[in-house]
Amino acid sequence: MVIRPALPADAPALAALGERLWRETYAGLIPAANLELHLAETFGPAQQSAELADPACRTLVLTGTSEPLGYALLRAARPATPSVPFERPLEVARFYLDRRLHGTGAALRLMEAVLALAGSEGHDGVWLQVWEQNPRARRFYAKAGFTEVGEATFRVGEQVDRDRVLARGLPIL
Repeated sequence: MVIRPALPADAPALAALGERLWRETYAGLIPAANLELHLAETFGPAQQSAELADPACRTLVLTGTSEPLGYALLRAARPATPSVPFERPLEVARFYLDRRLHGTGAALRLMEAVLALAGSEGHDGVWLQVWEQNPRARRFYAKAGFTEVGEATFRVGEQVDRDRVLARGLPIL
């Protein structure tokens, strides 16, 4: 496995991967109409291309032989809650990994790359939102050193869910 910065040419593959993983994770948990609205608004080559071109965003891709198997979208963004305790935070806006890699250590390697990038760019901490009804993700983030600092809402189509806001500090370099 290789972790590398995403390239503009990765947009279609990232769009397809993001949509597939969202569908696999949330189908049956979120009403189909809301799921489809969210997927249409969030994923697609045009949306991914815009994120890759945005100077406030960074995307790291985990690849196998050639195809992306996971990615992390990072952005310099204001925290969802004032309880995020950093002066220069970086948001982990997306952190996706193909199910075939669950339990292999790949997620931890991708998170280590996220934290290294954040530190190298002078961020003093990272934060993210995770759906409160996603126990697997919450366990992973706790294992990766994140702690709960608040809550926020997240819209999926017409549905508004409650997320937990998690944060992890970084050493000042």
